[in-house]
Amino acid sequence: MSSTTEVQALAEAPGYHARRTLPLRVEAMRQLRRRRTLLMGGVLAALPFILIIAFAIGGTPGGGDGGDGGGGGGSRINLMDVATESAANFAATCLFVSAGFLLVVPVALFCGDTVASEASWSSLRYLLAAPVPRARLLWSKLVVALGFSLAAMVLLPVVALAAGAAAYGWGPLELPTGGALAASDTVPRLALVVAFIFLSQLVTAGLAFWLSTKTDAPLGAVGGAVGLTIVGNVLDAVTALGTWREFLPAHWQFAWADALQPDLEWGGMLKGAAVSVTYALILFALAFRGFSRKDIVS
Repeated sequence: MSSTTEVQALAEAPGYHARRTLPLRVEAMRQLRRRRTLLMGGVLAALPFILIIAFAIGGTPGGGDGGDGGGGGGSRINLMDVATESAANFAATCLFVSAGFLLVVPVALFCGDTVASEASWSSLRYLLAAPVPRARLLWSKLVVALGFSLAAMVLLPVVALAAGAAAYGWGPLELPTGGALAASDTVPRLALVVAFIFLSQLVTAGLAFWLSTKTDAPLGAVGGAVGLTIVGNVLDAVTALGTWREFLPAHWQFAWADALQPDLEWGGMLKGAAVSVTYALILFALAFRGFSRKDIVS
């Protein structure tokens, strides 16, 4: 189905309003009922309990080098050493161990399975013939996909805070570098961490969404986005690239560690967010532009 034919059909439809087609609540309920959504939510909700069991079996956590504190100062952090000090420490540790890869998967899944899944089911052309404008279809699916991605990132620390409070009690967030954040400051700081992780994952969302408009295979879009994200992490590990690494979103993925300092530092997070949002906007624009000209046959 060509875009020109769709426009002509829309112009002839009496009482037609593009904004009333494919409401967000309808798309959200469709995605919520899907098995992969429930499975991903179950995995993220189970992770804190798996870690609690691992700590109970293995004894005091710690012993690793942690991860790169990101571009914001380049400090090394090891949240595992203080993971069982309080619920806030445990939630921060859950984010630390999952931000590099586990949280990439739901973003790639929700954004890469949007348009490609409709094409694989041969229902895409029927949606457009409903008629749903192409831009409206992409916009609805993108907003819902990003909403579910954010919900996945919020679910993990919320469950971790509840499970950590039951296992380790509520208290200040003990810092690996010494000192602590008051208990009243921990939730806002963790919310800032989640916000930055979400912004940093917009690159993966953009890759997955763009690939979803280019292929009829959802697994290809999801796998392609995850694979390219891994390539970015590998390139960031090549220190010979020097300052060129600062243009890689992966270089700033742990800059949120600056939010877990007595004196909040914004430099690394602002740079990382700017890099990620820039790449994401370009990829989203490519997706809308390419899909508007694509001949839909499936």
